[in-house]
Amino acid sequence: MICWINPFTGLAGDMLLAALIDAGAPLDRIRAAIEATGLTDWELTAERVTDHGLSATRVQVHVTDPVTERHAAEVIALASRAAPEPVAALAVAAVTAVAEVEGRLHGTDPARVHLHELGGHDTLVDIVGTAAALHALGVTEVVSSPLPLGRGRIDAAHGVLPCPAPATLALLAGAAVTGTDLPGETVTPTGAALLRASGARYGPPPPMTLGPTGYGAGTRRLPDRPNVVAVTLGEPAGTGQEDVVVLETNLDDVTGEILGHTIARAMAAGALDAWATPAVMKKGRPAQVLHVLTTPEHERPLRDLVLAETGSLGIRRLTATRTTLPRRFETVDVDGHPVRIKHGPYRSKPEHDDLVAAAPRLGLSLREVADRALNGQAQDQPPKERGNRG
Repeated sequence: MICWINPFTGLAGDMLLAALIDAGAPLDRIRAAIEATGLTDWELTAERVTDHGLSATRVQVHVTDPVTERHAAEVIALASRAAPEPVAALAVAAVTAVAEVEGRLHGTDPARVHLHELGGHDTLVDIVGTAAALHALGVTEVVSSPLPLGRGRIDAAHGVLPCPAPATLALLAGAAVTGTDLPGETVTPTGAALLRASGARYGPPPPMTLGPTGYGAGTRRLPDRPNVVAVTLGEPAGTGQEDVVVLETNLDDVTGEILGHTIARAMAAGALDAWATPAVMKKGRPAQVLHVLTTPEHERPLRDLVLAETGSLGIRRLTATRTTLPRRFETVDVDGHPVRIKHGPYRSKPEHDDLVAAAPRLGLSLREVADRALNGQAQDQPPKERGNRG
């Protein structure tokens, strides 16, 4: 599933979450993912609003815990407990991106960075909630139009800062932006971090069969236009070809845990795919070759990530052309548990993460849950209700 973002007046974490809910992301699954972090004293609600004649969804985070600041390590630890695992991976990548940027700006170890405005409940709810919404909708690719950057200045914990904020500009490195006549902050650090963590690329919508469009409203009221972000979901249309880059490095001195961690981080940071193959190096040393498949625009951050995580002293770059086939997602209900199925031209396959979540609760093997999903052994409901929400 493709998610194309049209940031008409800008982008904030709560606006993106609201737009995804408006497009069909189930609120109960979003709340469940947030609850898994262990965060307490919060409530997430969604309401319909009308802004300059346009109907949209607005989310609100109601908090009774007075804590508004946390160290980055604490926020990352909470995000890592989100469920299922892909949601946690994206959320951790977003918070880590914020911590690394703040660390560079303030000359502090990222793990010890003290998050001020970004350390409260609402930031974690927005990040984990958006990650859960993207996962629930089966989104595999995020594309955004250029982001409109506001002007002027903003008040922050460290005083008055230029707008856009330094952290936002750092998080948007490599992103496509444009100017706007709107004063103040139009793109927040949370919104920028979510785009970065999801591996968003920038440009017009790619060829796709259009699905629903959702509108997420911000809290700011503008005098002459609706303050909304729009997300449009769609299935890839036709066979596509694109230029890709393969990054490779030989590793004979890293543990399996580090290798697996690096692959997971690369995927969370926007890699198209990542894998390892066994090899025998000089003097008969056993090794692994780490491969990371990426688009050219994400090559540099992924290269830096691999070198930093593995400690390798070099990396190879290969160019290739990737051919992709159309695919669509369907969500079926297997005895009360949602299982997404990816349909391609030649086969259909249930999503592994959904099988892992459902199997122990149903007391069944992964294969049995997969067979029930593929054979339509779901709860009795009209076929139209089984279809993909997005």
